[in-house]
Amino acid sequence: MPELPEVETIARGLHQRVAGDTIESIWLGSKPQTMKSHPREIAATLEHTRIARVRRMGKHIVFDLERDGVGRAPSPAHSSPEAKARAKTSTKAAKKSIPLGPRSQWIVHLGMTGRLLVTDPKQEIVKHTHAVATLTSGREIRFIDPRRFGRLSVASLAGFEAGGVEPLEVDRERFFQLFRGRKTPIKGALLNQKLLRGVGNIYADESLFRAGLRPRRRASTITRAQYELLHKSVQEVLNEAIALGGSTVSDYVDANGEAGFFQLQHRVYGREGEPCLVCKTPIKRIVLGGRSSHYCPNCQK
Repeated sequence: MPELPEVETIARGLHQRVAGDTIESIWLGSKPQTMKSHPREIAATLEHTRIARVRRMGKHIVFDLERDGVGRAPSPAHSSPEAKARAKTSTKAAKKSIPLGPRSQWIVHLGMTGRLLVTDPKQEIVKHTHAVATLTSGREIRFIDPRRFGRLSVASLAGFEAGGVEPLEVDRERFFQLFRGRKTPIKGALLNQKLLRGVGNIYADESLFRAGLRPRRRASTITRAQYELLHKSVQEVLNEAIALGGSTVSDYVDANGEAGFFQLQHRVYGREGEPCLVCKTPIKRIVLGGRSSHYCPNCQK
């Protein structure tokens, strides 16, 4: 699943390419699992809006949208993405007027295999494409998700809240207060999106290695000084990963379809049995909370 650096990379790329453009129309596929909001509501909210900004909130990509005038009725989705013209058939539902505010949000969660790509409309629409937004510039934003764990939704401008604290903005004291006294393993606490949003399996492992803490270590046993080091490690790892475009360990690509490079800098994640880059001790892998955790039994206590 794309984590904070991957989502940040995609959001920045999208902002550079589509901010200021207008969504003329939206095609939505027929798989209901993908739609967290009703398809008609998504279409009504997106069509004829200007993309003011694209940003990340936790693991979500948020399009801030602006609209001139009152809301319009939505265009219904087709059942086949191969219909290139995407001519829309009138329906009773599509004729209903939906009141819309001047500002709204399009929220995309990529799930495990979701991708948002800016493409030329002449490019083939690949299998597992669940949404196509046509822009006035002539380009398209396509949402592709083979496993369908991703979600599309809409909200008023102030209506969406990802929960948790932003790890790149939290200060040391707030970070300490989030975790102190918790009896859960520190790895599980780092992955708790209600506490710290956006940190996932890869970056929790890498941060714990730099801080010298084992994944199973109870959060309540970690000292303030160790939390200060962990706070620093989390922010360093995330910023370094963002600078390298995230980690491509499966099928992650950015908005341009390009892979990330931070996987080349992983010190423990995915390196089971390989020598620690610091002490040469073989890296161990355990299952914690249903997820793989990687650590050095010598460097981490």
